[in-house]
Amino acid sequence: MSEEYKREHVFGLDYGTSDFKFGPIILGETPEVVENRGYFIDRSSLMSRIMGVNREIVVGRDIPRFLESREDLVERMVYPMRNGVIAKDDERAWKVIKELTKYALESFAPPDEEFEGFYVVASISVVSPRYMYERLFEIFRELNRERVLVKAATIIPQPLAVAIAQKTPTCTVVESGHGNTQICPISMYPVRNAVIALNRGGAAANALTMEILKDAGYGDLAKEESFVRLVKEKIGLIPRNLDEAIRYARSNPEKIRVSLKIPGTRIKLILDDMAWARFLIGEFIFNPGHEIFQSYFTRGMPKPSDVKLGDTYFYGMMDMAEAVIASVEKCSIELQPHLYSRILLSGGNFSWSIPEGLETVAVRADEKLKQLLLEKEIEGASVSIVEDPKYSVWRGCIVYGYAVPHDYEWRWERMEGWMHVA
Repeated sequence: MSEEYKREHVFGLDYGTSDFKFGPIILGETPEVVENRGYFIDRSSLMSRIMGVNREIVVGRDIPRFLESREDLVERMVYPMRNGVIAKDDERAWKVIKELTKYALESFAPPDEEFEGFYVVASISVVSPRYMYERLFEIFRELNRERVLVKAATIIPQPLAVAIAQKTPTCTVVESGHGNTQICPISMYPVRNAVIALNRGGAAANALTMEILKDAGYGDLAKEESFVRLVKEKIGLIPRNLDEAIRYARSNPEKIRVSLKIPGTRIKLILDDMAWARFLIGEFIFNPGHEIFQSYFTRGMPKPSDVKLGDTYFYGMMDMAEAVIASVEKCSIELQPHLYSRILLSGGNFSWSIPEGLETVAVRADEKLKQLLLEKEIEGASVSIVEDPKYSVWRGCIVYGYAVPHDYEWRWERMEGWMHVA
């Protein structure tokens, strides 16, 4: 009976750096998605009292209804997993994670008395320190004190979830989200001492998009992160070769020109003379060392820096092919060919498509990485983008939860199994 109950109540939580994906096994292939952020309300204000707003944090789809001025966004909006790692003492970030977790579980918790809680599979960055595991388990226990939502929980690294979803026991997973990019060889388990982390992801592309918008005369709009992200996703292109793509764009402006209407507003973005810069957005993710970006750094755009968070070193300017090679070469020579033979790209940062008519100058992420590897004398590498890269981690959570027996207890030495928190 317990095994049957478990299989019917597996629940995936993917704590992405930008989007939080969640939902039970009954959703099938596509989870619910909200931004991984929380807005702290000014409860001391008179209007908060008059309107009866008595909560401290708003998460999920309600956030836009509570937003105030652009200046307040900086102080009150918290993105807890900017780099995939939450500092141990960052209480505001942990409050947001707790509220998001509660929001997700309560959205699907049935009201009937037979419900004993979900079997929750949470997925976080492969570079997350042990205290993040401990804190998440504690959050599940705290939520259960109000109402039993979690019967048991387990936590797995995001690259492992991708490999599980793809049923690929030996591979190299490149998981690129908003805050960072994780390169992780998998040989049944993550090869943790071979993980390479890049301090570069969707946020870096956002920063460059912001500068492009300023140059195009949209400086005011460039202050709003949600707008910048939308523009990046709609207009960004990955060039086959950046220099050739720029020459093509300047010779054929009518084919690169873009017009974007923001739904529900009067705002219309038009890139004409600056349309060539669309290719910079995709290139920056793969190779920020191209000389063209130096002018942006000189003008004040933050340069992706090398940073150390806990025991993990995040590289800022290392190009993606170099990072993959550095990761694979930390593994045994016998294993390396197998890791190159199956490189899986996952995460929203690999979701850009090729507009019709630009196939000669624009490429998908898998072709770009394969080309960069070939330039570094890695021949025969097989690179593929997983199906629906935004959701592959969540799907891996569901598959893992369905497969792990309900009586397999959590073991800290292996970091696997069910922690019973109900």
